[in-house]
Amino acid sequence: MNAHVSPACTAVSNVSSLTSTYEKTVAQPLPLPAELRRRIAISAPLGEQIAQQRHAVQRILNGQDSRLLVVVGPCSIHDPDAALEYADRLAALSDEVSEQILPVMRVYVEKPRTTVGWKGLAYDPDLDGSGDMSRGIALSRELMHAVAERGLPVATELLQPMLAPYLDDLLSWVAIGARTTESQLHRELASDLSAAVGFKNATNGDVQVAIDAMQTAAHAHQRFAIDNEGRPVMQQTAGNPHTHVVLRGGHGEPNYQAHHVRSAVKALRDAGQNPRLMVDCSHANARKDHRRQSEVMLDVLAQRQKGDANLVGLMLESHLFEGKQALSPSNMRYGVSVTDACVSWEATERLLKSAAERLAR
Repeated sequence: MNAHVSPACTAVSNVSSLTSTYEKTVAQPLPLPAELRRRIAISAPLGEQIAQQRHAVQRILNGQDSRLLVVVGPCSIHDPDAALEYADRLAALSDEVSEQILPVMRVYVEKPRTTVGWKGLAYDPDLDGSGDMSRGIALSRELMHAVAERGLPVATELLQPMLAPYLDDLLSWVAIGARTTESQLHRELASDLSAAVGFKNATNGDVQVAIDAMQTAAHAHQRFAIDNEGRPVMQQTAGNPHTHVVLRGGHGEPNYQAHHVRSAVKALRDAGQNPRLMVDCSHANARKDHRRQSEVMLDVLAQRQKGDANLVGLMLESHLFEGKQALSPSNMRYGVSVTDACVSWEATERLLKSAAERLAR
């Protein structure tokens, strides 16, 4: 004889199943920002260096320094040892090109994903999906600190606003990515940073969203935030006057050519915003082919040499060795990207030296 199951019993069963699912979720305690700042502290001399580097970046963006700002380094950091070898090489090269170029090292520890995938060193430092964020956040701060100690300005993309208090005192330049430039949370975050912020145009190529982001970030805001002691707070921001647009192309089409630059500069001036631009040599500008980054860079340099002083910056994705590789913790090639393909160090060195020579003419 079949037992009758009432709707009420079914509902209780469903609730029980849901409760069981929720109970399986894991909450891993993370260190407080203040804790990590004490453990991996910035000395007074290093703090002064970072302040000077921020000021140098801002002077370029304000047109007070004619050098070219170049944000260069791996698409993302997955191996701190390889990143530090890259930093050592870049620091030595910086001394050679410093009269014409201000190199800033990409130390990207978060990666936005279109669907799913490895989210970066801060989220999964073991590259195996274990998600040891506590170690990842500490490792990210240690790495940025070590890069800064080598005399290099540090750049990153800030994706998760809650991560900013762990890292922002080490940063000289910040990117807000194409997927988040339109986000109110990220615009408010940018308004609270001391470092200069570059807003990328949208993935469809729309530059207006980045211009809107600049206007928003320049204003003061009251934003939800986490303070250094881990408390939720209402943060009063001061507004950030040091923002700019990053042209990265859209929908597979580039937007770095002279007519694109003129259009973006006009839109910025019409909006009363800083007309100085950075060009991302990768992504849609390179049509997803890392080897074409050199073409983009040379075109931008030619525009500058013809008198376009609004082109003040470049982004270049570069690692010790060319290309990219799939994540495979047991069989990884040293110094090769695991996200976007990069140009090699030899190509990077050649490009930056050549750029410095051209800019010196």
